[in-house]
Amino acid sequence: MQIIVQIDNLRIGRGLPLAVIAGPCVIETPETTFGIAATLKRLTDELGLPLIFKASFDKANRTSIDAYRGPGLEKGLALLGRIKTELGIALISDVHDIRQVEPAARVLDVLQIPAFLCRQTDFILEAARTGKALNIKKGQFLAPGDVANIVEKIASVGNRRILLTERGATFGYNNLVVDMRAIPIMGATGYPVVFDATHSVQLPGGAGKSSGGQRQYAPVLARAAVAAGADAVFMEVHPDPDHALCDGPNSLPTAGLELLLKQLKTIREVVIAETGTP
Repeated sequence: MQIIVQIDNLRIGRGLPLAVIAGPCVIETPETTFGIAATLKRLTDELGLPLIFKASFDKANRTSIDAYRGPGLEKGLALLGRIKTELGIALISDVHDIRQVEPAARVLDVLQIPAFLCRQTDFILEAARTGKALNIKKGQFLAPGDVANIVEKIASVGNRRILLTERGATFGYNNLVVDMRAIPIMGATGYPVVFDATHSVQLPGGAGKSSGGQRQYAPVLARAAVAAGADAVFMEVHPDPDHALCDGPNSLPTAGLELLLKQLKTIREVVIAETGTP
């Protein structure tokens, strides 16, 4: 059985238009964050693609103690709430511990479980009990089929609003590799599959005190993942990635995003037409 996940007025799942989850890695200034959100809304509205805006209020899993983590829970959620109200877009952000779950659920439409925390049972159950949609980042250390156990945990409390995100697997030191078989394997759970195009080209810890990245390959992998059946793409974007405060090396510039989104939309439409999915 294929499950359609309803988020606000958006629907994500098999046979539906490709959904876009995008935004900066972390909340920077209000002006920068609002600007990125407005750009994404304009582009996705023009293309008829559902949008969920992503920006982290706190990036707890940084490489260095000196790395910028964001404005924090209270200030970050306040800014995201303004973006939701003023621009009329759905929101997603990471939660990193149980204390963040309840306040985040009051503002966000989707709670994102970071890859490193995808096996933390009590944490996942607490997030699931909010009734909010959950986006589970598959850990770099898990096989695709292992997400069935995560799904079982969430469903055990009656929450079936689940998105499963593929973001690459550990491949030696400071490198990830994507196995496109993961898309149909994870999709066999019945839940929508998201492909994280930009974290899949990250080089974790590869720059010493920060992560490196190869953003030039993100569009290649995104196109391949949509062709393989991904129901949504996740991308971190920034107007000036080289000066972004977090994950710049693997973030995509907003300036070139329109062409990529058009390509992904076309590929999605071909996949639906060729597979006969309604």
